[in-house]
Amino acid sequence: MKRSSDRILTTHVGSLPRPADLLDVVQANEEGRPIDAKAHSTRLRAAVGEIVRKQIELGIDIVDDGELGKPSFVSYVNERLGGFEVDTVPRGSPWGSSREARSFPEFYAEGHAAARQNHMVCTSPVTYCGMAQLRLDIDNLKSALDGLAPAEVFMPAISPTSAADWQRNGYYKTEEEYLFAIADALREEYEAIVAAGFLLQVDDPHLVTYWIKEPDLTLAQCRKWAQVRVEALNHALRNIPPEKIRHHTCYGINMGPRIHDMELKDIVDIILTIRAGAYSFEAANPRHEHEWKVWETARLPEGKLLIPGVISHSTVLVEHPELVAERIGRYAKVVGRENVIAGGDCGFATFAGSKEVHPSIVWAKFKSLVDGAKIASEQLWP
Repeated sequence: MKRSSDRILTTHVGSLPRPADLLDVVQANEEGRPIDAKAHSTRLRAAVGEIVRKQIELGIDIVDDGELGKPSFVSYVNERLGGFEVDTVPRGSPWGSSREARSFPEFYAEGHAAARQNHMVCTSPVTYCGMAQLRLDIDNLKSALDGLAPAEVFMPAISPTSAADWQRNGYYKTEEEYLFAIADALREEYEAIVAAGFLLQVDDPHLVTYWIKEPDLTLAQCRKWAQVRVEALNHALRNIPPEKIRHHTCYGINMGPRIHDMELKDIVDIILTIRAGAYSFEAANPRHEHEWKVWETARLPEGKLLIPGVISHSTVLVEHPELVAERIGRYAKVVGRENVIAGGDCGFATFAGSKEVHPSIVWAKFKSLVDGAKIASEQLWP
């Protein structure tokens, strides 16, 4: 994993806006309508090439495929994990009974979730059956990189914790047994991504949103829960060198008040036990920008990197490059300039068709990210 050895490198979290024609195919799949698989495969390959070139043209150093081949960062496991059926038990909004909804019932009653694919329920042993889809994503990304030379390339994959939250257990005797079964299955995906020559990014939002969604639990109970989830993740990552792994956690696409977000100071020690070479987290939005101070006392282990969000998905305001540079500078001051890569708070289209941030604004934010990193680099390497 490259470091910011002579300038601040830039990256993002993963999901990027899909072209309209790809969104039409996602919608058709959700509605059970037939699609032209061959035409879709051709168009997807071209779209991945376009999104990779877009990132590089904007000046992003560490790029991915935008997750264009997935309906969302988490529901894609519906097609990659065996042992599941469509869950007929209705689920409410993920925020409906949360700490947030209790504080702002009128706001959350209006509904703020993007369209979702079906949830699933486990009815038999969990297996990994998504190698064909994964190989397609890998091949499309490799094809897109032909003739291009980004600093590095990453590919996101869901964490066992977030997958277990998405797909309900109806088979295993305990939730822990279920969690580790998912971890064993996802290990195949993780190892295949790294074997293909990419960095693996583990998307793990549920690690911190569990606190929000379980309002009757204490902080101690949530920390104990999180420690078991990290054990399961490390179990899945056991064969991969940490320097090939980025871990990302965030508070999702909840465009709400978010006064109950778990504070970094209450979970950072647990996060740092994850077998990863870099840690990506929210750091740009108004609920978390102050948390750079946590790193004054939370010791970053030797050889590890931070990827703080210096642009945010939580606002359509485009951050000024000088503000981006200030945010980068704070982290560089406390952990060392070579240990900081500038990133985003979260993905900008975590579910296909998400409309929280218009694509034109996403690209403007990426430009500010790159421009801010240049300003910071000039200040840090005078």
